[in-house]
Amino acid sequence: MTQKIRVLLVDDESLIRTGIQSLLNRKPDIEIVGHASDGLEALKQVAVLDPDVILMDIRMPGMDGIETTRRLSAQRCRSAIIILSTFRDDQSVFSGLAAGARGYLLKDVDHKTLAEAVRTVAAGQAMIHPEITGQVLREFSRLSNGQPIRSQNTDRLELLTDREMAIMRMLATGQTNQEISERLLISIGTVKNHIGSILSKLDVRDRTQAALLAQQAGLGE
Repeated sequence: MTQKIRVLLVDDESLIRTGIQSLLNRKPDIEIVGHASDGLEALKQVAVLDPDVILMDIRMPGMDGIETTRRLSAQRCRSAIIILSTFRDDQSVFSGLAAGARGYLLKDVDHKTLAEAVRTVAAGQAMIHPEITGQVLREFSRLSNGQPIRSQNTDRLELLTDREMAIMRMLATGQTNQEISERLLISIGTVKNHIGSILSKLDVRDRTQAALLAQQAGLGE
């Protein structure tokens, strides 16, 4: 039997913790191993439980989620941290990622996406909510002064079809599947199929990595 992904929930609202636990415990490969209601309690729980993944709220009494994430990162904690918040402003998003979080999701995310995010970060990859990917990409572009950066994977862009390149340009600007569907007049299922093909051809894990690659290649201009 495959070992389950062990998750620690950190949120000051018990109802939120209970709801998330109820959703994730239905997944056969995920196990909630503990709760914490603030940052200090989270630090203690991590030391005892050594979870694979931590779902971290931002706004909590005492030590908030950003500072807790920063301290865990400084301690070289092996747990992958996903910020799970209602806040989508630039300061919250960038502070969380800069502190060492491997993912950032909004609390209105559905249970399938949340479970997939847990699996993704547990595997060493990153996961960012589609609705805030555009914010991250714009900041990435600003930091690179808008200059295209070539990498080994950008050479694979020539493998993409014209339609896939069009979708790559939209990913580079942070557009969602719904927005791509409406703009290209194709179904969301078709968009997902194209994105799956893009990920395979570019040898990247998820749409966020594909979007960053598109930015690096200057496709978001």
